[in-house]
Amino acid sequence: MDNEIQLISDGDGLTVIGSETDVERFLVSEGLSSKDLGLRRLKSVAGTGALVAQAGSDIAAESACWVKLTRESAQVVKKYGLRESSETGLSTGVVKGPMGQIRGFVEFASGPRSLLGNPAVLAHAAGIMAQLAMQQTMDEITDYLATIDEKVDDVLRAQVDAALSDMIGAELVIEEAMTIREQVGRVSEITWSKVQATPGTIAATQVYALRRLDALAEKMERKAKIGDLAEAAKEAESKAQEWLAVLARCFQLQDAIAVLELDRVLDAAPEELDRHRLGIRIARQNRLDLISRSTERLVARMNGAAGAANAKVLLHPTKSPAVVQSSNHVVGGVHDFQGRLGIESGRRPSETRGWAAAAAEVRDKALETGAKGVGAARNLGNETLDRASSVKGKLSSGIAERARRRRRDEEERDEEG
Repeated sequence: MDNEIQLISDGDGLTVIGSETDVERFLVSEGLSSKDLGLRRLKSVAGTGALVAQAGSDIAAESACWVKLTRESAQVVKKYGLRESSETGLSTGVVKGPMGQIRGFVEFASGPRSLLGNPAVLAHAAGIMAQLAMQQTMDEITDYLATIDEKVDDVLRAQVDAALSDMIGAELVIEEAMTIREQVGRVSEITWSKVQATPGTIAATQVYALRRLDALAEKMERKAKIGDLAEAAKEAESKAQEWLAVLARCFQLQDAIAVLELDRVLDAAPEELDRHRLGIRIARQNRLDLISRSTERLVARMNGAAGAANAKVLLHPTKSPAVVQSSNHVVGGVHDFQGRLGIESGRRPSETRGWAAAAAEVRDKALETGAKGVGAARNLGNETLDRASSVKGKLSSGIAERARRRRRDEEERDEEG
């Protein structure tokens, strides 16, 4: 496999396989940072024993690295024109020759020196890639929970609500299973039996948190008075981040369950691994869409409240800016949360409208309205004068005509007499 790099993309990540030297040169030339895919795990795929034995020492010298797809790294996939399989959803290709020079692309073909010539190995590689992508998100959520102001553990472990209490129990079971997986390298039937009932619990907590966010949004929508709006915005500021934290933890645990699930399917039914991976991908996107709709609804309500407050800043110079400040705090928290989950949002916080700026705008409008009024009065006056002149002209003309008629009548009478 000299000077040959094999590439796989599943839409979330890019795997680079080849000799250690070639892989390193490729990553450096493209400016990509990576994680170890775990090449040893590929060798454990059922049904590939003959392939592994055939490849021999070549496999030991190979390297497999995974790169998270971002806007920048996605350009690499586009640059090398990887070919997508409609059956697996994977895009694959081969770069041959010196790194950075393209000599052609082919689908991965079977052969003694190609790990990915075997469909089972390719499916396993795709499964590992999905796990790495989810683990990356799990790490980012951990960072998110560590940096937010509220103490998430205090919120979760207060156990005020039964849904949160149940989630904490499921969390402990899932974390234990992940620890065993790291130590053993697989998910046994015993380990899986401990966690297989937890998805329903996590889903119930997720729905509960989403409803709490929706309730905050609805309360913002119902308030019309600035005083009530300020109070509702303050409550949203204090509560929204707590429920976002609960949502983030739910999503993290759901990803952990999916990681365990893929390992279990590989162990129990490897022929179903690829279809199961695709199913997990669809279900995960559905969860993201659900969360996106709910959080975007909250952002829209908060921005709407900020707009309403700005419109009344002259009458409420203290409470209106407070509404905008609370709104922006919530919107900023939502954007941070969405970014950790990979949700893109086009909405941005509102600008606070100052009292002086609002007063200046009112003054300018008054002056503009006054100028228009003066102009209208002037036009009306001119029009009135024109009409008066016209009436005067008509009156004068009528009087003169009547005088002429009288003189004619008198002359005619004199001639007859």
